[in-house]
Amino acid sequence: MAVTIKDVRAICTAPAKIPLVIVKVETSEPGLYGIGCATFTQRWKTVAHAVEHYMKPLLVGKDVSTIEDHWQMAMVSAYWRNGPILNNAISGVDEALWDIKGKMANMPLYDLLGGKVREGARIYRHADGKTLEEVGDRVQAYIEQGVQVVRVQHGGYGGNSGDAVPLSAQRPENAVHGAYYDPLQYQLSVVKLFDYIRNRFGFDVELCHDVHEHIEPIEAIRLAKELEPYRLFFYEDSLAPEQIEWFEIMRRQTHTPIAMGELFNNPREITPLIANKLIDYIRCHVSQIGGITPAVKLAHFCEAFSVRTAWHGPGDTSPVGHAADIHLDVSSWNFGIQEWSGFNDATLDVFPGCPEQRGGYVYPNAKPGLGIDINEELAKKFPCSEELPFWTNSRRPDGSLSRP
Repeated sequence: MAVTIKDVRAICTAPAKIPLVIVKVETSEPGLYGIGCATFTQRWKTVAHAVEHYMKPLLVGKDVSTIEDHWQMAMVSAYWRNGPILNNAISGVDEALWDIKGKMANMPLYDLLGGKVREGARIYRHADGKTLEEVGDRVQAYIEQGVQVVRVQHGGYGGNSGDAVPLSAQRPENAVHGAYYDPLQYQLSVVKLFDYIRNRFGFDVELCHDVHEHIEPIEAIRLAKELEPYRLFFYEDSLAPEQIEWFEIMRRQTHTPIAMGELFNNPREITPLIANKLIDYIRCHVSQIGGITPAVKLAHFCEAFSVRTAWHGPGDTSPVGHAADIHLDVSSWNFGIQEWSGFNDATLDVFPGCPEQRGGYVYPNAKPGLGIDINEELAKKFPCSEELPFWTNSRRPDGSLSRP
C-alpha cells in the first residue's frame, strides 16, 4: 500500500531573530515525516498561509513518492506561476518530500542525487565593518578559522565609508524616511577597501564583493573594471533581474568572474545568462525557485555551459534550506562555492542535525534524507516579528527609491 500525505503544516520561528518558515509533511506511516524550507523572510506570513490553505488541500491523500508530479501540479495549480510566494510554499513541500524519500530509502539526500563528488562544500564568509581596519580584522579572524574565501563589504551592502561624510546626509527638504545610500561614495569606498585588504593580506585569501544592485548598470561595469587589479573570486549581484541585458555589455568589458541570481524566480530570467555564458556562478535562493527538484535541474543545465553553483545562503535561509544546499553542493560536479552565515546556539537547539562548518568547508551528516529535524516546542519560544524590514526602503541622496 502506498504511503500517502496525511498533513501539511507551516512552522514559523525566529531563533536568530530572522523569520523562518519550515514546512512539515506528515504521512500515513506513523512517525514518518519530512521537513522543508519555505523561508521568504519579508513575507513569511503570506507563505505560511499559502502552505496551509493551498498546498495542504492540494496534496493531502496523495502518494508521497511522486515528487516530480506533485511539483509540476503545484506550480500550475494557481495558473499564474513563478512568483516568490508560491515558489517558496512549493519548495517547503518539495524539500519535505525529498526528506521523506531519503528516510524511506535509508539514504542521505546526496546519495539519492547520485552520490558525493566531494566530502564537503567550500564556503565563503561575510566580513563587514565601519572602518577598513574593522573589515580587515574580521577577514583575519576567518583566515584563522581556515576559511579561504571572504566576501568583503564596507558599511553594509552599497554602504558608505565610515571615514567620510556621505552626500546622503545632504537630503532635499521633506525627504521621505528611508535607508539612504550614496552611490558615488560607495564606489570610491569599495576600491579603497580592496586596496587595503590586498595590501594587508596579499593574494593568500580569495575575495568576493556584493554590489546588491545599488548602482546603475554603467556604474556597476565601471566598478568591475576598477576592481580587476584585486583579482576577485567573483563580483556578486551587480545588476537587478530587470537589467540582465546589461550582462552582455559587462562581459565584454571585464574579465572578473560574475555571480548572479539570488532574486530570480522564473527560469526565463536565468536561462539566457547561462546559455549565453554571461555569468560564471548561479546564485539562486533554492526555496525561491521552488526547491530541490528545480535546483537539481538547474545545476545540470549550468554544467553544460561551464557555469558553477553558488547557492544563496544568508541568515534568511533556514537551517533546513542550508542542509538542502549542502546536499546539492556535495553531489553536483559543477559546484563552485557556498555562501555560509553560521548558526547561533538557539538555532542549533531548534534544528538538531545542522550541517557543520570545519575550517573552510561545511559538511552534511550521513543521516537519511536531509539529516536535519526541528524541535517544534522549542521553536515556539522564538516567535517571528511582524515588523516590516527597513533596509528594503533604499533611497538615493535625492530621496528617490533605489534597488535594495
